[in-house]
Amino acid sequence: ENAVKTQICIAISTYLLVAILKKQLHINRSTYEILQILSISLFEKIPVIELISNSPSPIWSELIQKQARLWEF
Repeated sequence: ENAVKTQICIAISTYLLVAILKKQLHINRSTYEILQILSISLFEKIPVIELISNSPSPIWSELIQKQARLWEF
């Protein structure tokens, strides 16, 4: 029971942090897309603003390729 409450609190907190980040930086990406980008680049040493900026970046395609190799797609 406590584990479920903890997961719900973490999910709500994460969603709120991403929503605040999206509003503060005036990002036109969807919240879902931002969360996907952050999950792929969790251990990368790249500034968040570069990852989720509105312009396409070569970094993004590189991260997708790394994830594809990780899961062998």
